[in-house]
Amino acid sequence: MFWYDYTYIILIPALLFGFYAQYKVSSSFSKYSKVASSKGWTAAEIARKILDDNRLYDVAIAHVSGNLTDHFNPKDNTVYLSDSVYSSTSVAAIGVAAHECGHAVQYAEQYAPMRLRAALVPITNFGSTAGFIILAIGLLFASYNIAMLGILLYSLMAVFQAVTLPVEFNASSRALETLRAGFVLDDEELSMTKKVLVAAALTYVAALVSTISSILRLLVIVNGRKKD
Repeated sequence: MFWYDYTYIILIPALLFGFYAQYKVSSSFSKYSKVASSKGWTAAEIARKILDDNRLYDVAIAHVSGNLTDHFNPKDNTVYLSDSVYSSTSVAAIGVAAHECGHAVQYAEQYAPMRLRAALVPITNFGSTAGFIILAIGLLFASYNIAMLGILLYSLMAVFQAVTLPVEFNASSRALETLRAGFVLDDEELSMTKKVLVAAALTYVAALVSTISSILRLLVIVNGRKKD
């Protein structure tokens, strides 16, 4: 039919992988949020301990509304823990809190990938917006070079997401090692926490795969127009 666009087929594997990643993180967190740690400390208490052990006394811990909205904000030097994490004693919540503290430690140590990711933010924001506009102009005026420039700018999003991966993986590695070294969780609890963090990391991989799929689709469209 005239409205059918076969290029959407390119997006299907990435879409399915994205659904799987979201299911995996939500199901893993839900499962292990029901398992209380043997020490009985809350995620907020563990976060404070991790930060203090790294001499990050100036990094605050605050409660933020929402589910799994946890994050570290370098602008106000604060680790924000969500409703389902802050006061929870579960191995899942402790893992999430330790992961965010890992980001705080990365920032304090000026971890190179994190610095690179921060530097890419304004460039990526520009590229993701301007890229589609320039692509549309290129397609409108049948200019292959302009269209390709638009795709190139949009591709900066994939670069940003690729740089994000080592930042997230490293934060999780730091979290697990800190919880192990500090005897916060036993081996069985650490195994559960690792499953939650690995599932969370999948969402970042899925985001990158989705962007790459979108870029491939755009290339197919532009090249198809060029042949026409």
